[in-house]
Amino acid sequence: MPTGRLICKFPRGDEAERALRREARILAAVRPHLSMPVPDLELVEGPMPFSRHTKIRGEHLLGAQYGRLPAAARDRLAEDLALFYAQLHDLDPAAMRDAGAVAILAWQSPEDVRSKALPLVPAEHRRLCERTVDAYEAMGPDPLGTTYGFFDGHGWNMAFDHERQRIGGVYDFADSGFGPLHQDFAYPAFISLELTRGIAERYARMTGKPVERERIGVLVGMHRLSELAELAGDPRHVDAMRESVVAWAAGRGAA
Repeated sequence: MPTGRLICKFPRGDEAERALRREARILAAVRPHLSMPVPDLELVEGPMPFSRHTKIRGEHLLGAQYGRLPAAARDRLAEDLALFYAQLHDLDPAAMRDAGAVAILAWQSPEDVRSKALPLVPAEHRRLCERTVDAYEAMGPDPLGTTYGFFDGHGWNMAFDHERQRIGGVYDFADSGFGPLHQDFAYPAFISLELTRGIAERYARMTGKPVERERIGVLVGMHRLSELAELAGDPRHVDAMRESVVAWAAGRGAA
């Protein structure tokens, strides 16, 4: 899609309209404080209200594309995203609540993951998944507390300029909200576990916060298993969720 093309969102129903209005308020609150470009969402009122914004230059960033980037581009991406998370987590919580931010949706419980997801995991990866659920259940509260964060930072929500080999912005703040700080680093692992580690290391250096790499590793695996448990009974998505778990487990085993 050419640069400058407008993106429009037409909500279906009252709940979707409320969510769109909340996202617009949140984006207005975060945009002045971020170096990373985010959508400048304009609400158009009328019988059928909708939003519009100029498309941020770039396309999705998937794992295979990340793997082809040179080391310098991968390092720059980790640095850019670490700054994004550092600035986002530094926002005033009261201001974000006033903008409409609320607690993020909880993941599936360890009990549900054990009963719904683990039986679907191939035998060669089941033990790793069992240990991951056990480790997640044994973890105490996040030592860095709760923060306002993105909590959706995978490559489908990134505008990556593949020609320049640099991220141009992020979008889709509908799932942003308040949650455990370490959990915000789990989502870039859909692109690469290496990227997640690079972001966390640079974030720790920028902020001075003692980020726990092992905690993030457990959260990455638990996130995949939670999604598998959530969609275990959905024939449209269960295979993709199982493949996501397998890809994580294979990468974890090779790390």
